[in-house]
Amino acid sequence: MPEIINASDIYEVNVKNIFEGPMDLLIFLIKKNEVDIYDIPISLITDQYLEYMEWMQAMDIDFAGDFLVMASTLTQIKSKMLLPIHENEDEDDEDPRLEITRPLLEYLRMKSVAERLHERNLLGEDTFLREPPAEEWAIDKREDELIKIGLFELIDAFQNVLRQVPEQHRINLDNDRISIKERINQLIDVLDIKSAVTFHEILGEAPEKEDIVITFLAILEMARLNLIRVTQHVQSGMIRLFYI
Repeated sequence: MPEIINASDIYEVNVKNIFEGPMDLLIFLIKKNEVDIYDIPISLITDQYLEYMEWMQAMDIDFAGDFLVMASTLTQIKSKMLLPIHENEDEDDEDPRLEITRPLLEYLRMKSVAERLHERNLLGEDTFLREPPAEEWAIDKREDELIKIGLFELIDAFQNVLRQVPEQHRINLDNDRISIKERINQLIDVLDIKSAVTFHEILGEAPEKEDIVITFLAILEMARLNLIRVTQHVQSGMIRLFYI
C-alpha cells in the first residue's frame, strides 16, 4: 500500500452524507473481488476493509462511527472463522458470516427500491414526456455507458496512480505547495473550457505524489459541494469529471 501523508494540519475532508457508508464499502469490495455474497472470504474482505479505512484516516477523510462498528464486526467474524472446528461440535451451527450476509442483502433490497423510486417521474410537467429525437436518444445511449461513482472507486483509482509513482521521500505538504483551494480553482478553470476531463488529463504525464494527494482531496471537496459529477466508463474503467 502506498505511503500516504497525514495532512491534518493542512486540510480535512468531511464526506458525510455525500459518499457511501460501510455497507457500500463491503459491496464495493465484494464486487471488486468478484466473490459470492453467500460465500464471502471474510479474511480477505476484512483485511481490505481495514486497508481502506487506514487510507481514509491517512487522508483525513472524516467518516462516521458506523465504519468503526463494521470494522469491529468483521474482525470478530474473522476471529470466529479462524477457530478450529471440533468433531463433537454441532455441524449445524450457523455460519458466522451470516451476521454480515443478512444485513447486506437487506441493504441491497432497500437500495434497489430507493433507486427505483428515485427514477419515477414526478407529478406535473414531467408526467407526460415527448418522444426524444433520434439524436438525443443516441446521446442518452452513450451516457448509459457511464456509471456514477463514489468515494471507494475514487480511492481505488488514486491508489492505482500512486502505485505507479516511483518511491520517493515522505510527502510533506508545506506552504510552498499548492493549496486545495488553488487546485480546485485550477480544476474549475479546466472544466470551464472542456466541461469534462479524465484523470490522466488532470494529473499529467509524470505527477508527483504531492500533486496526486492534493488533486484527490480537491475532487472530494468539489463533489461534496456538488460542483462536479464523477463517472466511470463501464467498458474501459476510465474515470471522468463533469462540471455540473
